[in-house]
Amino acid sequence: MKDQLGRLLTVTSPPQRIVCLVPSLTELLVDLGLEDRLVGLTKFCVHPKYLRSKKAVVGGTKTIHLDRVAALKPDFILCNKEENTPEIVADCNRIAPVYVSNIITFDDLFLLLSDLGELFQIEAKTQILTQSLQSKIAAFRSKTAHLQKKSVAYIIWNEPLMSVGGYTFIQTILELFNFQNAFARKPERYPIIETSDLKNLDLVLLSSEPFPFKEKHIRKFEQFTQAEVVCVDGEYFSWYGSRFLKAFDYFESLLTDIN
Repeated sequence: MKDQLGRLLTVTSPPQRIVCLVPSLTELLVDLGLEDRLVGLTKFCVHPKYLRSKKAVVGGTKTIHLDRVAALKPDFILCNKEENTPEIVADCNRIAPVYVSNIITFDDLFLLLSDLGELFQIEAKTQILTQSLQSKIAAFRSKTAHLQKKSVAYIIWNEPLMSVGGYTFIQTILELFNFQNAFARKPERYPIIETSDLKNLDLVLLSSEPFPFKEKHIRKFEQFTQAEVVCVDGEYFSWYGSRFLKAFDYFESLLTDIN
């Protein structure tokens, strides 16, 4: 099998001792019934909430304690191109087979689910999740396709002010809303922008992560733009595991609030 970077993995039997360094995928593994096989995770793996008290925490997503990972004797490590560094992947690969996910589009997500189904021999569960996601995506698209496009900035950081570019999963979600990302053509995935760039937009979305924007920040942004400014739950826009399945009720509510 190859991972989503085209790296060859040699896994001869379903892994029994998993270390996951990707918060959204930790939750996905639990929801796929693999909690008993999960031995290590990051301090940012906050869902389900009880999990960090039951499993070994090996560090963050950008900095890990390699000795802790090795001590867990994993036979499989799950990483992500964006969340983990190439150095982490290389170091972990000396301990156990490493699958690196790379999720930009919905098809990328479906491929990951297919690969996990094959690796862990849980194809029925991953197929059910895939079908459920496809159904919800199609239903939501049918509600947004006719809407007039809004020019949108999705803000993820405060100082410096950072938005989201085109080659991201968040961009895929914005397109699902039929939004026009004002910074989709920027070469950077997460471009630094100026407050003046927000002036002529229709909508500014302030994400709850990685910077914890809250309602108190709305007034500040309203000084720079005539756009509607709304705080949004960043997990529903960027967590591409099973949490995404739970996002659609939130999306429906958000769509009502901003239209």
